[in-house]
Amino acid sequence: MQKIRVPQNSFQFGEVSDSLIMRTDTGIYTSSAQKIQNMIVTTEGSARKRQGLKHIYDYSITYDSSNPDQSHLFPFIFDNNEQYIISIEHQKVRCFRVVDADTVTLVSTITADVSSAALPFDKEYLQQYTAAQMGDVMFICHPLFAPRILTRTSLTAFTVSTYTFDERSDSKETYQPYSKFHGVGVTLDPSATSGSGVTLTTSSAYFDTTGSQSGGNYASSLHVGVILRYGDNEIQITSVQSTTQATGTISDNLIISLEISNPIRTRNGSDSIEITQVNHGHAVSDSITISLADTVGGISASNLNGARSITSIVDQNTYTVTAGGSANASEDGGGKPKIASHAPTTNFDEQSWSAKRGYPAAVSFHENRLVFAGTIAEPDSIYMSQIGEYFNHDVGTAQDNEAIQLTAATGDVHEIRHLVSSRDLQVFAGTGELYVPTYLNQAITPTNAQIREQTPYGCSFATPQLIDGATVFAQASGRIVREYLFTDAEDAYASTAISTIASHLINTPKYMAVVHSGFDQSDSYVVMSMTDGNAAVFTSNRAEKRASWTQFVTDGRFDSMVSIDDRMFVNIYDANNKLKLCEFKDDIGLDSYIYGAVSSNSLTVSSAYANGVTVDILATDGTETDYLGEFTVGSGAVDLSAFSGTPYTNAYAGKKFTSKIISNPIDASGAAGPLTGSLRGITNVVVDMKNTKSIKINSKPLNIEESFTGKKEVRLLGYNRDPQVTIEQANPLFMHINGFITEVII
Repeated sequence: MQKIRVPQNSFQFGEVSDSLIMRTDTGIYTSSAQKIQNMIVTTEGSARKRQGLKHIYDYSITYDSSNPDQSHLFPFIFDNNEQYIISIEHQKVRCFRVVDADTVTLVSTITADVSSAALPFDKEYLQQYTAAQMGDVMFICHPLFAPRILTRTSLTAFTVSTYTFDERSDSKETYQPYSKFHGVGVTLDPSATSGSGVTLTTSSAYFDTTGSQSGGNYASSLHVGVILRYGDNEIQITSVQSTTQATGTISDNLIISLEISNPIRTRNGSDSIEITQVNHGHAVSDSITISLADTVGGISASNLNGARSITSIVDQNTYTVTAGGSANASEDGGGKPKIASHAPTTNFDEQSWSAKRGYPAAVSFHENRLVFAGTIAEPDSIYMSQIGEYFNHDVGTAQDNEAIQLTAATGDVHEIRHLVSSRDLQVFAGTGELYVPTYLNQAITPTNAQIREQTPYGCSFATPQLIDGATVFAQASGRIVREYLFTDAEDAYASTAISTIASHLINTPKYMAVVHSGFDQSDSYVVMSMTDGNAAVFTSNRAEKRASWTQFVTDGRFDSMVSIDDRMFVNIYDANNKLKLCEFKDDIGLDSYIYGAVSSNSLTVSSAYANGVTVDILATDGTETDYLGEFTVGSGAVDLSAFSGTPYTNAYAGKKFTSKIISNPIDASGAAGPLTGSLRGITNVVVDMKNTKSIKINSKPLNIEESFTGKKEVRLLGYNRDPQVTIEQANPLFMHINGFITEVII
């Protein structure tokens, strides 16, 4: 018989999959466990019970399995003293102000926008919403509605409005992105150069004919209200008659600035001049009007400008007209003339965002630009505003401060879902990860902007989070979590799997948030809610080469979450399937708990619990906190008269949760080699703990009357080929385990 003492000095690698059960040769095995539930791993490597969930607000919403996403939380931070939690719900927005360490209050509930229209938010898509906030405004995006702006108008008031683009002072030009949606060779032919009621004809099917036709028009056409540009001139569609015909109003005049300088060519002794106009679309005998042409080849400006008729077509970019006089030299010139015409042309485009083409799925601020990305029609396009002008997307002449429009022409169509502003603009799509590089000492400009494809894994709708120098994201498959990190060695981004050793905890992440110095610890933690209602918690310290996963469970379901500074707030569905806003707060082993004074041997709980509901009670006399057991709510309160002999002044009411650590099979090497697989028994366990009460070691109670710090020994019996140590606490008290030493007999 041989006795071997096996230490567990650390839990720095957290909970690991049982697939690692034979990897006794690794450092991970000896510093991890098969289960770490409702505990977090500290900087030092110990494991402490997670904080309880303090009840803040009852939404009066019941869990619906067909639409489980009923509130998506976002942070709204104006400054250190004015911080908010935004809950986007079905046709509703609730705004909570984080007043101080103990007070979070609902300050605004919005059900209509500033024009009294219903909000477009739909519970079927809430998880997919993205947002970006700066100062007093937050931009909220999804492909099915135009971006909405949540504006803080006072300390306790908010409004919702629709994002609108800036316009030219005369309202004849809208500074929005435009794209070409027509096929090669398709032309647009307006019936006039100005005015309303202008007939617009395309050479192939183009216009949307949704719905039935009435009075010659498709009243439900998604093209109604959309702006087309003929050259650089706007035409707003007012009605649609067929797939090739619509009616519109021209904002100004159909005048095209020729794309090259000096586009007029003369021939000595001839009054026939050649004009270069890229993709002009003209035919012989079409009428045009020339303006702003300069004298060239001896033909005066007055003999060039004015109404002219096309005499011949040289090619798709060149045609001839007859001038009012003959040239005395052959030369190119004319300055920068403009051509007024309504000839058929392929040089037309359409506003990029509309009910027909969809709206951006992702939004972020980057280098003082407001960046949108990923519409339905252009899922792999990025739209950057002008610098400092968040409502101006005019690309202009590609000056450094002007708007930028990019498409990820990588061969694959990437459905962009998220944008993250970091050292570069990181782009997360459903089929891969990309980025827009920022060059050394240079801002992104229209002339250097480009999208680079990196890794092919794809990102889910859960919002990626920055932690420890990397961006953590859930792979589109929902089974792997990765970190997106730039490596100098490769001069590229890598998407390394970080959930490999704890793959069993990853079950399609829905929401994630990162809290820095959270849970009263110095580390940063990413909390992810899963479709099964549990939560996985990840922390990383790259400098010390450690990372860990643990799992949170509650008597209900975890849902959306958000962090405000070092505080983590979360939506949960409680044991009665009621949606509540809570905060991880204090070393209280209760979820959805409330705190109040004990008055006349009674604790009022009506703000959180209905009559007939059972709750667990922790009571304090100011020095010690005791677990009193489970009680049933009656008349809005809990009767504590059974403890009238004890001077309890305050109490907590909530639902207790179980915390536990289940070790990996205790293994070591004996005189005959590794113990792996051999029949062996645990004779005793010495547990090192801190401020801990009432725990069990392998189901054997270790009753501790008062909080204990130090080492306790527990003797055990039994043999097993995979003996494990289980440390468990079911009562709502505190537990902090530094490690343990197991004595194994073989």
